[in-house]
Amino acid sequence: MSKMSVEKIEDGVVVSMTYLLVVDGDEAGRAGEDEPLEYLHGAENIVPGLEIALEGKKVGDRVQVTVPPEQAYGEYDEEEMDEFSMDEIPGSENLELGMIVEVEDDDGYIYEGSVVEIEDGTILVDFNHPLAGKTLNFDVTVIGLRAADEEELEHGHPHSLAGMFEDEDEE
Repeated sequence: MSKMSVEKIEDGVVVSMTYLLVVDGDEAGRAGEDEPLEYLHGAENIVPGLEIALEGKKVGDRVQVTVPPEQAYGEYDEEEMDEFSMDEIPGSENLELGMIVEVEDDDGYIYEGSVVEIEDGTILVDFNHPLAGKTLNFDVTVIGLRAADEEELEHGHPHSLAGMFEDEDEE
């Protein structure tokens, strides 16, 4: 499939869009026409609630959608917290509240979490997504559509996002 234009948003289409994201009355994200967000529809590149709302839309369409937590980053889970001793986290002497840390489990998987407490040689890390439990309010305008090429379909993302996905070698 070539990078030809398509008429509407459906699986296998690379979508270019501008958006404003508002959470709890505050701006939480934005992409303008100078640097639009691109994603591969149907590949779970964006939250499910927004992807569903964009299905079938065309260039020029504006979508305002409220996405509940269960269609975004899920509910906040109190059990997604874990305590670590200072010696378990490299560079822990320089940590501050709110900083993001990476920890590796016994199987070699790496997880990112936010430092929420530092006390008596112990660090409490929250592994919830920062927007877990939040309702997301999107104002989106579709500015471009094209068919994804075979490599993009295989990789599950548009190549304009090089560097954001592990299978890309580019920076």
